[in-house]
Amino acid sequence: MTVFRILLVVMILVLGAYTLMVGLDHGWNLFPAFFGDMAAMTWAGQFNLDFLCFLMFSGLWLAWRHRFSPGGLVLGVLGFFGGTMVLAPYLLFASLKAKGDMKVLLLGEARAAS
Repeated sequence: MTVFRILLVVMILVLGAYTLMVGLDHGWNLFPAFFGDMAAMTWAGQFNLDFLCFLMFSGLWLAWRHRFSPGGLVLGVLGFFGGTMVLAPYLLFASLKAKGDMKVLLLGEARAAS
């Protein structure tokens, strides 16, 4: 679990720094470039479509883990739009709260207990 948590912290720091540099250099509106690559039917577009599907899984898992409660739905939307910058801190916090129990981390406390 320690290695997993270190990986999450590294992801947060590296992706945060990278995002900051790209945003400052190219602006903060990523949607035209993201969807433009998909519309152009390029490999960058294929990667973006694959990533979009991953974001959907991420958002659905966050909402499901919280039993589609209002807070879970908010987390799901944040996970969908925020990607790793939302999911990595969430997993870091949840892993600490779960005290390293992967069943609790993946399923949530209520489902892990049943």
